[in-house]
Amino acid sequence: MPSTTSRPFPIGRRGAVLFLLILAGAAAYMHLGLSPRQLLPQSGGLEVVRKFFAGAFRPALGYESEVPVGTSPLPIKALDAARRTLVFAAAAMSLSLLLGFALAIPSSSAWWEGQRWGPLIYGAARAVIALMRSVHELLWAVIFLAAFGLNTLGAVVAIAIPYGGTLAKVFSEMIDEAARDSAQAMRATGASPLQVFFFGLLPRALPDLFAYAFYRFECAVRASAILGFFGYETLGYFIRASFENLHYREVWTYLYTLFLLVVLIDLWSGRLRRRFVS
Repeated sequence: MPSTTSRPFPIGRRGAVLFLLILAGAAAYMHLGLSPRQLLPQSGGLEVVRKFFAGAFRPALGYESEVPVGTSPLPIKALDAARRTLVFAAAAMSLSLLLGFALAIPSSSAWWEGQRWGPLIYGAARAVIALMRSVHELLWAVIFLAAFGLNTLGAVVAIAIPYGGTLAKVFSEMIDEAARDSAQAMRATGASPLQVFFFGLLPRALPDLFAYAFYRFECAVRASAILGFFGYETLGYFIRASFENLHYREVWTYLYTLFLLVVLIDLWSGRLRRRFVS
C-alpha cells in the first residue's frame, strides 16, 4: 500500500515564497515594459550626468555664484542646514514615539488577553494604525502645506503621523512576541492586566523597542531632509536650490553633509544600543 505521508516541497516554504516573489517581479517587469535602455540619457542628458558626478570629486567649499554680502560661508550654511534637519527629525520622532507607544498598547493582543472587549478595541486600534501608515509622509506634507501653509509644525506632524503608525505596529508585535513566562506568573498570582503588561511583558520587549526606535530616528533624519524639497529649510531645500541652478559641486557639499550626519547618528545610536540594550 503506497504511503500517504505528504512530502515537503523540494525548496521549502521559504523557497516557495521567494520563488513566487520572483515570478511576481518578472510579471511586473513585463507588464510595465521595463527595459535597461530606458536608463540611457537622452540628448544632452549625458553631459548633465557627467557634470553632476564630476562634482562628487570636488565638492564646493565656496559658492559657485555671487551671493549677498554677509552670507554665511557655504560649509557653515551646510552645517546649519544639517542642524535644522536634525531638529526637525528629533521633534517628529518625539511626537511619533508618543503616538507609537499610545497605540501599541491597545493594538497588542497580549494586553487584551482574556478580556471581553479586547478583540473589538484591538481591531479598532489596528485600523487606526493602518490608516496612519497607508499615507506617506510626503503626501501628508502636501496636505498640510495646502491646508496650513509653510510652517514647521505641519512638517513635523507630516513625519510623525506615518512614523507613529509604523512604531505602533512594530512595537505591538514585539510586545506580543516577547517571552510571557513572567506575565503568566504574575497573572497566576492575581496581578491586574495593567501590572502584567507594564511589569511582565513590556520589560522583555524594551531592548527590541529601543533598537527599532533608533533605526526609525535615522529614517526620520532622511525624511526631514526630503521635506526640504517642499520649501522647509532643511538640507533638501538647499540641495534642490543648488541643483536647479546647476551648481553641482554645491549639491555634493550638501549631500556629503547629509551623509556625515547619518553616519554620526548611526555611530551614536550604535553606542547607545550596546550600552542600554545589550
